[in-house]
Amino acid sequence: MTVATPRIGLSTSSTYPGTTATGFEAAARLGYEGVEVMVGIDDISTDSAACRSLSEFHEIPVVSVHAPTLLLTQRVWGSDPWGKLHRSAEMAAELGAGTVVVHPPFRWQREYAKGFVEGIAALEREYGLVYAVENMYPWRTGKREFHAYLPDWNPVDEDYAHVTLDLSHSATAKDDPVAMARELGDRLAHVHIADGLGSPKDEHLVPGRGSQPCAEFLRTIVDAGYARDIVVEINTRKAVDQGAREADLREALAFTRRFAVPSGAPD
Repeated sequence: MTVATPRIGLSTSSTYPGTTATGFEAAARLGYEGVEVMVGIDDISTDSAACRSLSEFHEIPVVSVHAPTLLLTQRVWGSDPWGKLHRSAEMAAELGAGTVVVHPPFRWQREYAKGFVEGIAALEREYGLVYAVENMYPWRTGKREFHAYLPDWNPVDEDYAHVTLDLSHSATAKDDPVAMARELGDRLAHVHIADGLGSPKDEHLVPGRGSQPCAEFLRTIVDAGYARDIVVEINTRKAVDQGAREADLREALAFTRRFAVPSGAPD
């Protein structure tokens, strides 16, 4: 019997400060099975036709679109957050991607946050796509903690049909991603694999270099039947050169391939 296994994709943010084109090229050359487009890292990332051309040229599919809902992408595609989510769905449909990744609203976006849970459900019905709301974290400085997201940084207890789990974010939040995955069950729709040491900074380390139970997490979700996409989203900005950056991307892919298999399978 053939068991479905997750595709392993690469977020274009993983090659930053390289361009979106750099991300597609690296993903295809290194053996990734798909690409997640992080909208907003450059002009190409906002252009569906350009991304489609890159996908076709490198013969690698776009598996997901990350909506421009980060703090640094607040002005990408205008300032209306709902408009951004509509544009993200349109891009996903044009690129053949089935998933839109979205962050929960910031606390100061009160009107947006007021109907966010219901609005996400309505968008899923309208477009027939998965909107996977991502786990975030409290902002911390010293002993002070600020809850920057509404209705919460942790989407597990909210009424979302689909959720993205990011293991760098769970490290920063000091949450247990294995417990979160078990509680989500079939609502776990997308994964950002990375690592962290629990720093207030969102580190996005290569999996296996931090304190997160990355291997256990991957085995747990695959044992439970998870066969959706796992996207490597790591920070390579501090790599000393292109060779070091590529080594990190290879290591992240090898780690994920090794552990995103049933627990009884040989390493």
